[in-house]
Parts: sequence; C-alpha cells; structure tokens
Amino acid sequence: MVPVIRLLQNRNFVLVMSVVVGLAWGEGARWIEKLVIPALAVVMTLSVMDINRDRMSSASSLAGPAMAGFVMSYVVLTGAILSLAFLLIRDEAFRIGFILVAAVPPAVAVVPFTQFLKGDVGFSLLGTMGGYLAGLALMPVIVIGFIGAGFVKPLQLGIIVLELILAPLAVSRVLLRVGLGQALQRSKGPLINWSFFLITYIIVGLNRKVLLGDPLSIVPVALIAFVTTVPLGLLIEACGKVLGVKRDILVSLVLLGTLKNSGLAGGLALTLLDKPSAVPATVSSVFMIVYVIYLDLMMRRRSPVK
Repeated sequence: MVPVIRLLQNRNFVLVMSVVVGLAWGEGARWIEKLVIPALAVVMTLSVMDINRDRMSSASSLAGPAMAGFVMSYVVLTGAILSLAFLLIRDEAFRIGFILVAAVPPAVAVVPFTQFLKGDVGFSLLGTMGGYLAGLALMPVIVIGFIGAGFVKPLQLGIIVLELILAPLAVSRVLLRVGLGQALQRSKGPLINWSFFLITYIIVGLNRKVLLGDPLSIVPVALIAFVTTVPLGLLIEACGKVLGVKRDILVSLVLLGTLKNSGLAGGLALTLLDKPSAVPATVSSVFMIVYVIYLDLMMRRRSPVK
C-alpha cells in the first residue's frame, strides 16, 4: 500500500499518467472541461504562497523580472515559434495555430513549475505578469498582423490575468494572514500535482482524435514544439551560465523562454476558428509536460549551480 501511495505522490508519474489517460479515454474530458480555469487558479494560489511580501512591494524588484518576462516570452520564444512555423508548416490551419501560440502570454504553469524545479518563484510570477501585460498590447498586434482583424478579444485576456494571476495572489495573502498557509504546506505538493493531472487530462482528452487520427500530419508540428522547448531551453541555459546568472533565476528564465499559454491558444482556436487550428496548442501542451519532466530529471542529476 505504501509503494502505491508514494507512486501517486510522484510528480512525474502523475504528469505522465495525465497524458496517457487523456489519450486512452478522452470522452470524460468533455464532462469536466470547465474545471480547467479553477484548477489552474488552485495551482497558482498554492504556488505563490511562499513569495516574500517585501519583494512584491519593492518597485525596483518588480521592473527587472517583468521586463525579463516580456523579453523571454515575446522576443525569444515568439520569434522562434513564428520563424519555424513559416519555415516548416505548409498547412494553413496549423500555421494559424502556431501564430496563436506565439501571440499568447507565458504559460501560467511557469510559476508552479518553477517551484517544482527549485527556481525563483517570485521572479517567475513577476515575469509572468510582465508577459501578460505585454500580451494585452502585443497579442492583438501579432494576430491581426498575421491572421487579420476582427479576431482578438482583449477583454478575455484581461479576465484571464484577473482569474489566474491577480486573484490567486490576493487569495494566497489572505490564506497566510488567517494562518491557513502553514496548514496547507504538507498537502501543497499533492494538490498541485493532481490539479495538473486534471488540467492536462482535459486538454489532451478534448483533442484525442486529432492526436491519434493522423499522427504523420503532426510531425512538423511536433518538431517545432520540440525545438522550442529542449534545444531552445538548453541555449537559454548556456547563455545564462556564460553571463553568470544565478541558478534559481536561470530556472525562471528558461521556463519563461520556453512555455507559452497553449491552453489559451487552444481555447481561442476552438472558439473562433476550427479544430485543426488547435492542433499546435494541443501538441505544445503535451510537450510542455514531457519537457518539465525532462528538466526535473536533468536537474536531479546535476549538482546545483552556485
């Protein structure tokens, strides 16, 4: 019984199973798809509870991470995605899907994944906020420039900022003030892991037919998703080490520079376009899980960078 409990508490096992179950039985995802936003909000709330209050109140400590989030997400990652999409993708729907992935802000999962990998959670939170603020202006510009006008809903992006960043941050402060933060510490890890199970299962399950129906057609899509995670992450890490960036900050920079909010991109594609245009976002979501597991394994093998 104890080995089973340990296995169910193992983050990598839980993440892999979320993809496996989503591919094996996607029908259940349709029943619970509205739970994605609440589950993400829970993950964010638990992940930001450890952030130091002094850091959040210092203007000088806000500007640097926010600018880093903008640069890593909208200069480095958006540039890489758009370049590869126009170079390798011939299918118009898939190309539009990648334009949407390139246009959206950083993944909300950057913050909890930073915690998993023992990076600087505060830096990642502020970097994510910087990415979302930049996205309010840049997302319409990118989409209108490459797809056309009449597509973007800035209000939707603003609501996501409120629900998944500002509200969880406020709730986390309330939990700490009333003394519940300490009580949640012991169960925080499993709660985050299984919330991610739910999120990933829903994303993969809703697109099961697309992923399994014609796997050869998504090879170029998978190639771009791979190149913009592992190789790009290794390049960012190498540059950071040359520049003498501290390990915990470097973890944040790597995640900000390799993870986009593919859930938002997929939702926009399914709502406003068609299912094929959601394929890049779906494949990117799967690669995000595999990539974070890879980072976790690599960092366990290495001694910490001092």
